[in-house]
Amino acid sequence: MNQPSKAPRGKAATPKTKKKSRVELDQEARERKRLKKRRGLASGSRTQVESGKQKHSASGEAKDPRIGSKTPVPLLVEGKVKAKPQIKPKAVAKPRLTPEEELAKLENDERLDALLDRIDDGETLSAEDQAYVDQTLDRIDALMEQLGIELGDDDDDEEEEKQEDILKLLKSGNPKDVF
Repeated sequence: MNQPSKAPRGKAATPKTKKKSRVELDQEARERKRLKKRRGLASGSRTQVESGKQKHSASGEAKDPRIGSKTPVPLLVEGKVKAKPQIKPKAVAKPRLTPEEELAKLENDERLDALLDRIDDGETLSAEDQAYVDQTLDRIDALMEQLGIELGDDDDDEEEEKQEDILKLLKSGNPKDVF
């Protein structure tokens, strides 16, 4: 049996790496920590004017980045102003009025009163005004029927009462008794 020889083969054995001491490890850790802290931009970069990277503008002057626009703002409205498209609010559902409230509102309508006065004076109304009067009066009639209110033709009743009073007066012969 051949026994292997213990002679070195090809290359000499490489020495092992030296183990670092605790002090060296601590120094390396501090260096890594210091480098890690230096991320980001340098402090005060906004206030420093860029001298190496000057941008050539039309005016040829270096502009300070801290200063905003110098365009004049008009304080008074002159000429056409571009109006922003206004968002139309959604139609809010009008609260339903009770028939009594709606009738009271229509009876106190100033426009209707003015138009009725013009009709009484003998004026002719425009088609729009006449349509408004007709529509409003129709609605008032519908509400009065709904509420059970009848138009009191008091003129007819008064005439009948006057005729009855006259008849009583004639029959009794004494006008002071009637009144």
